[in-house]
Amino acid sequence: MQDLLTVTGLVLKAEPIGEYDKRVVILTKERGKLAVFARGARKQNSRFLAPTCPFSFGQFGLYAGRNSYTLADASISNYFETLRQDFEGAYYGMYFLEICDWCSRENNDEKELLKLLYQSLRALSASSIPRKLVRYIFEIRSIVVNGEFPGIPDEQKWQDSTVYAIHYMTTVPVEKLYTFTVSPLVLEELKKLADFYRKRFLNEPFHSLQILDTL
Repeated sequence: MQDLLTVTGLVLKAEPIGEYDKRVVILTKERGKLAVFARGARKQNSRFLAPTCPFSFGQFGLYAGRNSYTLADASISNYFETLRQDFEGAYYGMYFLEICDWCSRENNDEKELLKLLYQSLRALSASSIPRKLVRYIFEIRSIVVNGEFPGIPDEQKWQDSTVYAIHYMTTVPVEKLYTFTVSPLVLEELKKLADFYRKRFLNEPFHSLQILDTL
């Protein structure tokens, strides 16, 4: 009998396979990004129907196959239900999931990326700071986690508060990221910087971002 592999992770995306199955992509603490097949997960009475939806965070029991994994068990601690039911918030969240899917790899150490994603979804759900600021922090910190942050470009003079904010969001522990707000002027400068970094290091036509930019 196969050994059960238990991982902690968050579902990044799900797609239908066949008549009743799903293929889900999970960002895990232990094994990086994993493709997992969930048999019968699209049946209305399946115990895997909810756990295999995007944003589901918890523990997953997997059986390893030659090229993929099969879901055997799931214990979800956070569905981010409040976020899912908020149209704008859901698209911000889906954009974050898309970035993590693009950045992560199987068997890579993605613990920091998973931690960043989880804390960022919590910040979106709480709405204690503007969602645009959450977005810019997430974009910039994800580039830091990916090991590609180049520092602040010097082609223009930035506000001292902007420079401080960039230093803060690129160096503090993830748990402290979403504990500040900024003035409208600094927010606009952070947008310029986040756009610059995204186009340089995350140059991908993210579907959710295209929708976000119309809201």
